[in-house]
Amino acid sequence: MSKFAIITGGSSGIGRHLVRAFSDKGYAVAFTHLGQTDAANAVEADVAAQGGRAIGRECEVANSAAIEAFLDEAIAWAGQVPDVLVNNAGIQTWASLLDLPEERWDAVINTNLKGTFLNTQLVARRMVAAKTGGSIINLGSGCNKLAFPKLVDYTASKGGIEQFTKVSAVELGPYGIRVNCIAPGAIETARTKAESPDYAKTWGDVTPLRRVGTPEDLAGPILFLAGEQSAFVTGQTIWVDGGVFTQAFWPYRE
Repeated sequence: MSKFAIITGGSSGIGRHLVRAFSDKGYAVAFTHLGQTDAANAVEADVAAQGGRAIGRECEVANSAAIEAFLDEAIAWAGQVPDVLVNNAGIQTWASLLDLPEERWDAVINTNLKGTFLNTQLVARRMVAAKTGGSIINLGSGCNKLAFPKLVDYTASKGGIEQFTKVSAVELGPYGIRVNCIAPGAIETARTKAESPDYAKTWGDVTPLRRVGTPEDLAGPILFLAGEQSAFVTGQTIWVDGGVFTQAFWPYRE
């Protein structure tokens, strides 16, 4: 039987690279997007050009009915339940605690945290029913453990994802389903470059490995967590950050 992965938010940024990375490893990949039909079609075409299989469908990750419909279609397309789920879809708001609008809080928490919960729950139910086991990988952040100013909603959602990962691993372990979290550091994508033209230098200067990360840096650890090499790894957060969130604040300079 072939391998099958589901990736949320797979039409752009890190998700787009993950679709290609899983396809290159022989997975059939179904991915979600929201309002990015042209980009999703381009991802499908790119995978097909390399001899792989991928389908992208619009799906609101915080809407259980939409997720159920997407999963039904994706499973019928692949001919099997997924082996892997990557909860990648996420958004953020740049605002202070005192200025953050309630509707933006709701949007970020719904997409990042509720979306991770619903997709995990609904995919895991199918894995349990099929008795196949599986691997679920959630995308966290450096703000899993550190306070990020002006990212109060994003920080709350990602901190919640880390704890959700742990309780999911404990509850789903008896069914052979592993749940882990990847916490990226500064990753250069089209979005981060557009937001900050000096992104690579700004973060590279303060990262012990003296560079920012790339989506390719994330693909290897995520594929590791998806595969049999990590068969006894669950409930963990793996930091892929070049050491930037490991180092302590140190006021002395050489």
